[in-house]
Amino acid sequence: MDAKLLPMLARHAAATLQSLAHHYPVLALTGPRQSGKTTLARAAFPGKPYTSLEDLDTREFAERDPRGFLAQYPDGAVFDEAQRCPSLFSYLQTRVDTDCRMGLYLLTGSQQFGLLAGISQSLAGRSGLVHLLPFSLDEVSAAKPPRDLETLLWQGLYPPVIDREPPPQTWLRDYVATYIERDVRQMINVRDLSAFRRFLRMCAARCAQALNLAGLAADCGITHNTARAWISVLEASYIVFLLPPHHRNFGKRLVKTPKLYFYDSGLAAALAGVQSPHELALGSMRGALFETWVVGEFLKRRCHFGLAPELYYWRDSNGREVDLLVDHGSEQRPLEAKAGATIARDWFDSIVRFIDWSNAGQGALIYAGSQAQRRGAVNVYGWRDIGVATQSLFAPKNRT
Repeated sequence: MDAKLLPMLARHAAATLQSLAHHYPVLALTGPRQSGKTTLARAAFPGKPYTSLEDLDTREFAERDPRGFLAQYPDGAVFDEAQRCPSLFSYLQTRVDTDCRMGLYLLTGSQQFGLLAGISQSLAGRSGLVHLLPFSLDEVSAAKPPRDLETLLWQGLYPPVIDREPPPQTWLRDYVATYIERDVRQMINVRDLSAFRRFLRMCAARCAQALNLAGLAADCGITHNTARAWISVLEASYIVFLLPPHHRNFGKRLVKTPKLYFYDSGLAAALAGVQSPHELALGSMRGALFETWVVGEFLKRRCHFGLAPELYYWRDSNGREVDLLVDHGSEQRPLEAKAGATIARDWFDSIVRFIDWSNAGQGALIYAGSQAQRRGAVNVYGWRDIGVATQSLFAPKNRT
């Protein structure tokens, strides 16, 4: 991603990083490959030298002579793909403990296992962490608003897709081959790559559904343990995330299985074989991809502002379900995502029941239309106003 993109499409996470730099000697910026981490790191801290530990000669220098390597950067630096040199972390600890300045080093990484493991072992209490995900709609709307909802869901919001405008399905297919499969080989030994590709496609076809590892394993011809390991790899690579069910019981037996989502609806659409926005408009994946995008927008806002997700879904044994709960501790704010463009009365049934059972103060519904309105305790938002919806549901409870 070109560094010129940031001034035009500013990232919410930039202010978060700069704020954390006043309180931590080390900053860690992690997220999926091609989410704009390098661009953000260099733009947020333009005065710091930059080096990539993906480069073999740089990595060999850091591994063989870590003290000499760090001596080149007496005033700190940006170390890209820092998880590629885990031995460097303990030397960073010594350096920042001696120096005592804040905001010295910024580490980026595309794998949760590597970067976060190094931080927890050597830099615990010394690092401020930010997860950078693909663009949110708020970040792109001012400069490059999407033409329509189907195009948005189909192409997704990875920065290169928005910035360079390549054929989305070609770029996303190459992304799978270039990054996802390489990360898989680095983290685990996948002997049957074709089975893993089939597993990816099956996950995409089941996005926004309760995770059924046994069913996934059976459909892919792999063991249950293998399916569990592969899901963990996809989580670590920021391809999928699991939305947990809310644990509170409001008088009904609750489902305890997490739901499976992709961080980017475009990647899910490509893996599921959706060939065009027109096909998406008429196909069976529309509802699942719309829900995937809506939940992802809420997750992005939390991550980009450096906050814990505190997001859940709710479903009881009778099949009543609320797509998303924003947890405020004593209050859970429910949200429903509906892919239709015409508001229907029965869309409100589950959310109103949840409000009645839980005494939630407010709820929200986001749909594929454009007319905002209020139905009792439920605020209705069109899809283009999802940024307003996220701000409203995350806002602190009004005190009287």
